[in-house]
Amino acid sequence: MASLTIRKLPEAIKQDLRERAARNGHSLEEEVRRALIALVRPEPATPRKSFFQGLYEISRPGFEDFPIPPRSPARIPDLGDE
Repeated sequence: MASLTIRKLPEAIKQDLRERAARNGHSLEEEVRRALIALVRPEPATPRKSFFQGLYEISRPGFEDFPIPPRSPARIPDLGDE
């Protein structure tokens, strides 16, 4: 693996990195390594499903997250005095 030296880094930035590393349970070196990797090679975004693809998926057999309530008999409308 390669090594990298960074000169003239403001002390406040170094302190912020040190605090961030402590919050994440990493060493300063590991935190900087992870930050650089995330900057240079970000994780690809998860492609979003289209509305129609979502409708198709929930219409497939086995999708049981939405129970269908029992139906009651249709009401006969009151049309008044005829």
